Amino acid sequence: MTVVHGSLEARTAAPGPSDEHGPLLDDDTVAAYLGRIGARRPERATAGALRELHERHLMSIPFENIDFHLRKPIYIGADAIEKIVGRRRGGTCYELNGAFFELLRALGYDATVLAGRVAEDGELGPVLGHMLLRVVAEDSPEPWLVDVGYGRGARHPLRFDAREPQDDPQGTFQLFEGPFGDLDLLRDGVHQYRIETRPRTVADFLHMWWWYLHSGESPHITHLYCTVPTATGRVTISGNTLIVRETGRRTKQVIEDDDELRAAYRTWFGLEIDELPPLPESRAAEA
Repeated sequence: MTVVHGSLEARTAAPGPSDEHGPLLDDDTVAAYLGRIGARRPERATAGALRELHERHLMSIPFENIDFHLRKPIYIGADAIEKIVGRRRGGTCYELNGAFFELLRALGYDATVLAGRVAEDGELGPVLGHMLLRVVAEDSPEPWLVDVGYGRGARHPLRFDAREPQDDPQGTFQLFEGPFGDLDLLRDGVHQYRIETRPRTVADFLHMWWWYLHSGESPHITHLYCTVPTATGRVTISGNTLIVRETGRRTKQVIEDDDELRAAYRTWFGLEIDELPPLPESRAAEA
């Protein structure tokens, strides 16, 4: 797998028109990535294959921010693939959607990076606070909203141009026209995030990424979590609390022993965590 890391400073240089998103992933990296999510390489970049890739990605790779609390270097876009695939870890939206964007490009999809603002308690977060994708398959002109980096997102791609409710195993989603050409995504009637419809590049998010990494107000600094959906619910480690939701039932277990906590990361998420992160001072969010 030949994915090259670059420093944050180096990657802020404006790309030229011919290399706006950089080179495509090589075949070995694509094969390793597909192996990580347990998917076969599709013969064509179809909508059906996109649905399967999206689901396999969500069900295989957790949404987690452990390395923020270990103060380890973290990269976004193609540079996140070494962590996600090589070290079999998870990541946050810039990592997961940025990496998935590169996989989809290499598989022949017409993929576009978009920015969003996450809604919490009725308030919109910062501009460029969320990364998601708009994807067009070769067998249909209909664009799809693709998001494998959001803890409350849909399991399957959503129809980007549809405005009627869209049922999904994770809830009922609906897109509404927002101000200034933006779109608002709701799940079960609750505002999830606002989407910019103009194209972005991964480099556009680097300054916000610095804020997430270093600000005392960053949710990735104040909260510690690891979460993944299951066939009938969701499993989350929030701080040192294991939360299991299955078929409408919810159980919680506080894990005080370090070896037991490592075992929980291994059992539920397939993560080998040698160094456990310190618990944040504020209460960890339940994803």
